[in-house]
Amino acid sequence: MHNDGPGDGTERTDSGDAEALADDDTRELAVVVGKPRAETVIDALETEGVYDDCRSVQSWDNDGVAVPVTAPPETVEVREIVQQVGQRRLRTLADHLRQRGWTEAEIDAAPSSWAVVGSVVLVAMGESPRPAEVGEALLALHGEADTVLARHGISGAHREPDVEVIAGEGDTETVHTEHGTEYALDLAEVMFSPGNEAERVRMGEYVEQDERVLDMFAGIGYFTLPMARAGAEVTAVERNPTAFRYLVENTKRNGVDGLVHPYRADCRAVVSTGIDPVDRVVMGYYESWTYLDSALDALASGGTLHMHETTPEKLVFERPIERLEDAATDAGRSVELLDRRRVKSHSEGVAHVVVDARVE
Repeated sequence: MHNDGPGDGTERTDSGDAEALADDDTRELAVVVGKPRAETVIDALETEGVYDDCRSVQSWDNDGVAVPVTAPPETVEVREIVQQVGQRRLRTLADHLRQRGWTEAEIDAAPSSWAVVGSVVLVAMGESPRPAEVGEALLALHGEADTVLARHGISGAHREPDVEVIAGEGDTETVHTEHGTEYALDLAEVMFSPGNEAERVRMGEYVEQDERVLDMFAGIGYFTLPMARAGAEVTAVERNPTAFRYLVENTKRNGVDGLVHPYRADCRAVVSTGIDPVDRVVMGYYESWTYLDSALDALASGGTLHMHETTPEKLVFERPIERLEDAATDAGRSVELLDRRRVKSHSEGVAHVVVDARVE
């Protein structure tokens, strides 16, 4: 169970005594931080090498959590350092479910993966029994979270998520921090794919200062924000009104509103107005190949295009490359392939892939 504060196996200590306590291997330390900062602090502690991933984050007070550490941090600002002397926490979902009396067969049917997005645990339940118990176990495992959402899929022209609150407070609006980029969003209203993290980070590393970029399907700023934080000037187009609202908020939250030019519109309409040619086009939509004519119209000669697609395994990477080359030929342009990557498995037998190409 969660610790609610001192007196439940936890003692406060002055920061000046922390190093002495850390040398005593019978004691375990944690740092207390505000719950909204938990993700950012964990990332920073991991970078410093003092995050203790053998123990779980625990509730501390109404708005704080205790994050376990192996030693007092030197670079991370915290409220206080506390000493934990209670029993070590259960480490896995299976451990928590066994404690609740689940059989091994039931545990085998429980979810094998999930993601913590800000203060929300996002999980696909599949055929798991007793979803509410799974939700409570996930909250016990992730003390920085306060809501568990079961996700059932994405549908509609605006790619809206179908989710269900199965445990916790039920607050689906949160702020997710990823490699320094903050994403405010409502997981009941807009989609967020944790599996795309490496691609979001890569785009921030790929662009150069002062590049002109068109993000044709910007969403809440998935790729726009890392690129703008790297110094690119991004025209970000999103037609979903809820996602667009978060896009605008997130540009301000990350201090890049001067570099991002948001449009709530269909990307074809924006391109048809005659925007200046750009150095890079990002097409982060699974069926982006249907928009290749507009992408090529917007891309300057020698520019780079990043085309996402969901492709049957037997057609990886043949189909997306063929579609890109055919569209370029129709536009009287040539393509030089730069890279091709699997982002993740989309569904059984289907892969989410990206093709990078220079277009002359």
